[in-house]
Amino acid sequence: QVQLAESGGGLVQAGGSLRLSCAASGRTFSSYVMGWFRQAPGKEREFVAAISRSGGSTDYTDSVKGRFTISRDNAKNTAFLQMNSLKPEDTAVYYCAAASRLSLSARPSAYDYWGQGTQVSVSS
Repeated sequence: QVQLAESGGGLVQAGGSLRLSCAASGRTFSSYVMGWFRQAPGKEREFVAAISRSGGSTDYTDSVKGRFTISRDNAKNTAFLQMNSLKPEDTAVYYCAAASRLSLSARPSAYDYWGQGTQVSVSS
């Protein structure tokens, strides 16, 4: 069982930056692939980024490549999403998720545990 708690969301102007954190409970954080997803009002939850258990592999959706960076600190049971050059279309509730699997996945159904979400709002 893993419990996840996101933090770091807020309101920022276009072009600004935010760093989201996802704190995980338990001692097996390093055995989970971690992902970030987002959901805007009226839209389906969409994949943003994922990172392997060791942190050696990452994957991003095309719209955030070059702007967002996913990372993790297994010693601190925390995953991060650094978001730079934010755009109004990045506005959404951002969720972190954990998957007990070996490979990265962009499918929400592949993830076993979810946080409660943190709101990110980007003004133009």
